[in-house]
Amino acid sequence: MHKHLLNIISQKGLLTEADSDLCKAYFEPVLLPKNRIVEQAGYIPQYLYFVVKGFMRIFHYNESGDEVTTHINCPPGFLTSYVHFINETKADENVECITECELLRITKSNLDQLTSKSAAFKDFSIEVFQLSIAYNENRSKELATLTAEQRYKKLIENYPAIIHHVPVQYIASFLGMKPESLSRIRKRMLS
Repeated sequence: MHKHLLNIISQKGLLTEADSDLCKAYFEPVLLPKNRIVEQAGYIPQYLYFVVKGFMRIFHYNESGDEVTTHINCPPGFLTSYVHFINETKADENVECITECELLRITKSNLDQLTSKSAAFKDFSIEVFQLSIAYNENRSKELATLTAEQRYKKLIENYPAIIHHVPVQYIASFLGMKPESLSRIRKRMLS
């Protein structure tokens, strides 16, 4: 499982054998079933997850008690409640496996040790964090400026596998609409 992460990091720069060994020592491989909550609201997130295979989401409950999906991770990629993981504070959101997931996970203390021992991992961690900030800014902008149909089209263009693995209600919530609205958009696109 580690080879997926190592391949991505090696594309960004030179990885030594020592870096590879550190990755294997600090990232724990896990296989988790679908619908498993891996990080729960009200608790400090224990792990940063690298999704090798499968789909995960971040969600919270709004004031009406409805689930609101704020992030869907399509492999490969990292996922956790970042701000709470980094600051070691209680999260206000849940992290869930949508499908069965093959993951690599690392604790905050192990991530700190890894980045202090490996310049390649330190640089990569900074890049991942920067990409996360850029993604969130872009997502906020898209929710404010694109129509629901434009958001859906962009999602399936960038992540076509999502429609085969993620329930419609999660996709709709992520796109800021009701499932019925998404169904109408999908029907319209097929005609």
